[in-house]
Amino acid sequence: MFNARLVNDPFGDPALYLDLRYRREALLFDLGDIQELAPRMILKIDHIFVTHTHMDHFIGFDHMLRICLGREKHLALYGPPGFIDNVQGKLAAYTWNLVENYSNDFRLFVTEIHPDRTQTAVLTCRQAFRPGKERQATPFGGTILERESYRVKGIFLDHRVPCLAFRLEEKRRVNVKKNALAEMGLPGGTWINSLKDSIHRNEPDDSPFRVWWKGEGKRIVERIFPLGELRGKIVKITPGQKIVYVSDVIYSPGNTERIVEFARGADVLFIEACFLDEDRQRAAEKYHLTAWQAGRLARLSGVKRFVLFHYSPKYRGMEERFEEEAMQEFKGDEGVGGRG
Repeated sequence: MFNARLVNDPFGDPALYLDLRYRREALLFDLGDIQELAPRMILKIDHIFVTHTHMDHFIGFDHMLRICLGREKHLALYGPPGFIDNVQGKLAAYTWNLVENYSNDFRLFVTEIHPDRTQTAVLTCRQAFRPGKERQATPFGGTILERESYRVKGIFLDHRVPCLAFRLEEKRRVNVKKNALAEMGLPGGTWINSLKDSIHRNEPDDSPFRVWWKGEGKRIVERIFPLGELRGKIVKITPGQKIVYVSDVIYSPGNTERIVEFARGADVLFIEACFLDEDRQRAAEKYHLTAWQAGRLARLSGVKRFVLFHYSPKYRGMEERFEEEAMQEFKGDEGVGGRG
């Protein structure tokens, strides 16, 4: 369902773009420099999850804002304690005296996550993004966003400031079998997304489902099926994908325990590795991971695959060493030396 890719190279600002295939929807984990994303890709984003607001994780806010202004768009942002004030501080740096003339009202739904609760502020363009007096508060039990086909969860880690890690969980993967589709004489089309939505909503098997397409002369052709017939003949349901994103944490017993549990069995773990392990003391001082530590966390978590990012610029030209160091530990090869 999701295609996940880092926006920048491993030395660039952190930002992970998750594109929901065949739909105009995307998610973003972290908001570093995102100028590599085309405007059409930015406009697909509905939800942005920010680990913390150090500059390299949040500087892309202004670029995103500029692309979205003047459009009828709503954008939800999520971040750690103090996040609402951080966003309002960004907005307060600009003059908004002309926005009442905009025909569209761009809105920001900014949610601040605490260990036990969330608070949400709604900031609207036509009102010059003035902060409202009330913030909507709800209990927080680990789930940040719940959709029909997926959810996003978060945990707190230590980066000398509270820093969030995120996990995207597809509830299940609904695939259409092309050969079965052809046997039934049905073409592909946008109706397939509607079919998947109906299945994700657990609609009854006897629910009528409309399959339609454009025939000769652009004439609309349609057939009605019981949902259960389509589910049984052309659909294959498999377990959903899990994608975990971890950035900017110190290698400590507390962080290790929480990351291993949070990432356990993930399909892919995106994990920072600022330093090589020969500089592990420097990494600890900066509250970052080494490549070896990232590989160890990936191994202990039992993930299928991991992707490193957020390398320190001091290592330019040495990219291969990061992969080698992390992979040796991931495979359990102590040739690099156990660090504990």
